[in-house]
Amino acid sequence: MVELIAGLRAERIHANLERIREELTRARERAGGGSGEVEILAASKYVACRDLPILAEAGVRLLGENRAQDLEEKVAAHGSLFEWDFIGQLQSRRVRLIVPHVRLIHSVASESALRELGRHLEQARPGLAILIEVNLAGEQGKAGIAPRDLDAFIALAPVPVVGLMTMPPLSERPEDSRRWFAALRALAEERGLHHLSMGSSQDYVVAAEEGATIVRIGTNLYH
Repeated sequence: MVELIAGLRAERIHANLERIREELTRARERAGGGSGEVEILAASKYVACRDLPILAEAGVRLLGENRAQDLEEKVAAHGSLFEWDFIGQLQSRRVRLIVPHVRLIHSVASESALRELGRHLEQARPGLAILIEVNLAGEQGKAGIAPRDLDAFIALAPVPVVGLMTMPPLSERPEDSRRWFAALRALAEERGLHHLSMGSSQDYVVAAEEGATIVRIGTNLYH
């Protein structure tokens, strides 16, 4: 069972949000990318549905959910407060529950998911687009398309592919993620894809330096 975060305070989250925004802006400037905005996606897996208004009060505008059932519950209760993305492992049988609610799905990594997306286009939110999850390190047991298979996979997509996502190998040093973020950026640039969803609480600054357009933040936002 997921252990939910207790004691959320809008003032603390707002301060963290502003700090993270400043760090991201400086990171982009250091990398020569100007001051272009990096979207901060608040990972809401560990936030109770009843507490979501606290995030809205703090200035959070974009939420990412991991489970289809939680997404449905939270959108039903507080849908108008946020933009919604889906960031969890995309199970084919759950696609129909997700597509009415989200602007982006970050984790498309199987042909069966693509088929289900095609089957449920009429139920999808207008403008739905997807990011392809890429397993850059070739880690066994981790979801994601191998870089060599990326073009063939994109060609099968029934909805617009607007970018790529990756989760680098676990490491204690943020700098260890840089090579994987740079590789994802190169793959996206070669294909004219705009969005790069990469970087979490431990390495979002490095991700921004390497061109992230969306970072997925949990712990650093709430504590």
